[in-house]
Amino acid sequence: MDRSEVVASVAGELHATENAIDTAITQATTLVQSMIGARAALSLSAVTASGSQAKAMETIAALSTAREAIVACHAEMQKDHRKLGWGIYAVGPLNKPDDWETPIGGGEKPTGVGITTRLRAV
Repeated sequence: MDRSEVVASVAGELHATENAIDTAITQATTLVQSMIGARAALSLSAVTASGSQAKAMETIAALSTAREAIVACHAEMQKDHRKLGWGIYAVGPLNKPDDWETPIGGGEKPTGVGITTRLRAV
């Protein structure tokens, strides 16, 4: 494998991990919605299953923390990539801010956004 293939492989795994966490958050919120709907359909008190529902919501909070961590990992990997002098390398369909601080849609469009597969020659 050459460097570009290795970088693409790691980037693909990072993107897959980000998607997996987002999918888990979606699934966990669907679970909470189902729990609330089931309680209403069965005409049960809000006290019923409040403990299990609270645990499901704790799961969502933990997944949110995991999402923040993987986004921070992504930012650190981007810095490492540039420190190594490998130029810009982005994989995935999403526009991403170049500085990781500017929200997308807020202000000017960051430079270096989009799908790019250019690596600086060594």
